[in-house]
Amino acid sequence: MKTLTRYIGRDVLITTLAIFVALLSLFAFFDLINELTDVGKGGYTLSAAALYVALHLPSRLYELFPVAALIGTLFALAQLVANSEYTVMRASGASLWQIGWAVVRVGIPLAIATFLAGEFIAPPAERLAQTIRATARGDSSRFVAQQFSSGFWFKQDRTFVNIRTVLADLTLVGVRIYEFDDGMRLVASRAAESGRFSGDGTWELRDVKATELAGDVARVSTVPTWTWTTVLRPSLLTIYQVAPERLEIATLWENIRVLGAGGAAKTSRFEIAFWNKVFYPFAVLAMMVVALPFAHFQRRQGGAGFRIFVGTMLGLAFFLASRLFSSLGVLNDWPPLLAATLPLVIFCGLAVGMLAWIERR
Repeated sequence: MKTLTRYIGRDVLITTLAIFVALLSLFAFFDLINELTDVGKGGYTLSAAALYVALHLPSRLYELFPVAALIGTLFALAQLVANSEYTVMRASGASLWQIGWAVVRVGIPLAIATFLAGEFIAPPAERLAQTIRATARGDSSRFVAQQFSSGFWFKQDRTFVNIRTVLADLTLVGVRIYEFDDGMRLVASRAAESGRFSGDGTWELRDVKATELAGDVARVSTVPTWTWTTVLRPSLLTIYQVAPERLEIATLWENIRVLGAGGAAKTSRFEIAFWNKVFYPFAVLAMMVVALPFAHFQRRQGGAGFRIFVGTMLGLAFFLASRLFSSLGVLNDWPPLLAATLPLVIFCGLAVGMLAWIERR
């Protein structure tokens, strides 16, 4: 059985990697074509566009691994069926669960690789890609994103902060800080032209104009620099550069903790993205399990081409279902864990149910 397990695993692994390289190359080509529309804007050259696409590849790698695992497993099993090898294996006493284990054990290192790519490679590469693109196009003076038309709002205790703009290097522009007393009466306000993170939970604000209120008296002062101590960290501001779905788990957790503690913003999108990051590597194993029942189709019911088509449709369905449930979870305030894992549970349940039915038949 060890020889059979290695044989199946080798075929599945080689085919999956080949499909993965093909998909990655195809998406890289499409990304480059899309970037050509911006070539020539500012200093955005063809080489800068190619560098942006190359740095975007780790994110594509993370997204495409489950689909590649599904199509690769389907193709490998289809070839075994076409050559009557699968029939011989079953007739020789190999159970469906043994063949399933031979496939899943190949998916374990692929799932680990998916997690490592999504956690340690894709997020910093994506930030660098966005920074290079913005700088080359001359967009470094423009804000990357904003929560409201007035900018990003943040609350800590009885202090409210408005940040009008966040640059690509996470420099703050247009910082307004409003401090209130226990009776929620305004006691001080500060306006800074810019600010940079100096470490240990402090920001160095420049060109600060402060207005302090004491009764009916208002005192106005201006200082070149002012140290602002806060729980706000640059990692929270990465939402301006990278979508939550592409952030690290630690960064997502910090965003949830800070925003939840401040109570100034909903955290459901970050919580769903957090659980998606936790469970997404298991999608590689789930897609391989989904491919197993299709090995039992007879050749007259469809050859390798048909099964690859089915695998592509299933992979697309899983991808769209994941995005759909994430969006519905944010809109309808579903439990984040449920919204993140429901598509995975549905696909795994269908696959296991089909395998159990085949085994009993």
